[in-house]
Formats: sequence, C-alpha cells, structure tokens
Amino acid sequence: MTDSCPPGPPKPYDRYDEVSYTPHPRNIPLARRHVAGLTIAWGHPALAGDAALLASELCTNALLHGSLRDRLFRVETTLTPTTLRIAVTDPRAERLPTPSPSHPNDQSGRGLHIVRILAARWTVERLTVGKRVWAELNIPTSRDA
Repeated sequence: MTDSCPPGPPKPYDRYDEVSYTPHPRNIPLARRHVAGLTIAWGHPALAGDAALLASELCTNALLHGSLRDRLFRVETTLTPTTLRIAVTDPRAERLPTPSPSHPNDQSGRGLHIVRILAARWTVERLTVGKRVWAELNIPTSRDA
C-alpha cells in the first residue's frame, strides 16, 4: 500500500479501458461483463472467466465498503505484454480492504480470498482522494499454452 498518488496504469500497455459506474448493485454485472468482453476482444479468452470474477469481487467491495452517495467508482482494465490488470477506484481511503476469516456457513466475506487465489498479484493503493485496489493475471506465454 502506498500513501502517494500512484503513476496510473503500468506502461507500456497495449490496451487500456476505463469506465465509471454509479454505486448501485446493478452495475456489478455490467462491469463484470465489460471486463470479460474486453479480455476476449483483446485476444485472451482463456482469462475472461477469471478476469470477470476479479472485476466482480473488486467492484462488490467498492460498492459495499468504499462507496459514497453520488460518487462514482471506476474500473480500469489494462493489458501489457505480460499482464492483464483490473483496477477499481472508489472514494473512501479510510476503509481499506483486508481479508478476514470466514466460516463455512457465512454468506459473505470471501471476496478477497478469491482475489488472492486467482490473481498473480494484488494490492491496495491510497490515492489523494480514495483508493485503488488492483489485481493482475499473468498472460500465458506460448510455452504455457
């Protein structure tokens, strides 16, 4: 976690997309489908399911723990030669996400555990206003395929 303004998406990037959403539950599936569609369009259909799940979990956390009325949250999707990054920015830096223990009967509380398992890397960055939580998937090399 950093206290300074991060430099933005990693460079050089091949593709970049940014969409802002109102803090309403109906926008979670919209963001999920958008990220999955970008992943497919950008030539990595095998990663679309994991990218969609990461987007869904990060957006849900932003909505539940980082939203403020009348303030948007932003989803940035970035593709580099080696990485697909999904980043979600929300206006509340005072509520940082931390994985918490969950029990088998819990109805929620597993989102960051899912992110930690799926993502090659993830972190939280404090911004001047708000925070950014991002997760990255490695792009398989031709040897991995």
